[in-house]
Amino acid sequence: MIVDTGEMSYVEVPADEVPDPRIEALEQLREMPVPTAVFVPQPHLEKASTPSLQRRGVSEGMRGMNVSFTYMFFLDPDDRMAPENLAELDPDTERALEEAADSAGPSWLVEMMEEMRFPQLWEAVRTSWHRDEDESSSLDALLLEHAEHVLRNCFRTQRGLEGFAGGLPPAPDLSESALQRPAFLVVDGVELEGARIDTDPHVYAIGAELPSGGTATGVVPRDKLDHIRLELKTHQP
Repeated sequence: MIVDTGEMSYVEVPADEVPDPRIEALEQLREMPVPTAVFVPQPHLEKASTPSLQRRGVSEGMRGMNVSFTYMFFLDPDDRMAPENLAELDPDTERALEEAADSAGPSWLVEMMEEMRFPQLWEAVRTSWHRDEDESSSLDALLLEHAEHVLRNCFRTQRGLEGFAGGLPPAPDLSESALQRPAFLVVDGVELEGARIDTDPHVYAIGAELPSGGTATGVVPRDKLDHIRLELKTHQP
């Protein structure tokens, strides 16, 4: 249906015809040149429906790409809607969830928003690929960047980052000195030697270079660590 507002016209698309963005995300995921890593199946974790993707140099032939997966966390995996499994939501988020559930909007929107009801391990597992190797593509650099990325976005108050806008500073007290070896990450049943960060008060991070190409890194909140099996598997999108 074409709607005329007097100043401009636009096409109003019925809710059931609005494209599901998850489909496009999965199509883009197939552009990843190497297999991507995810947590092995485990009771307390469920992968969120949409991965986060970053691509570099697409117009000149892709120079790099990373794929990150967010996970919902269930303290009581036997009762999904148990009170201890629900996140503390602000009133605006609660209202948005209620409106989405009551609306005639597309089912995919309701499903994606329902994921917000549960605590999340935001972008917990990342696979990074670079066409050309340099300092920024090393395991150490990627592990630090991933950990800082999670800290800046999920622990702003705890890290003293409230009030910053635009270009955020790096998370304080996290530098190359935080990297520890030896560290071993199990991927596809094989123990790979890598690096870890086990001194930060808010997150634990670990990573390793993958035999199939690319680098896998994992960053999880320290208060969830006892419930998480830090083991990965890879799959080709």
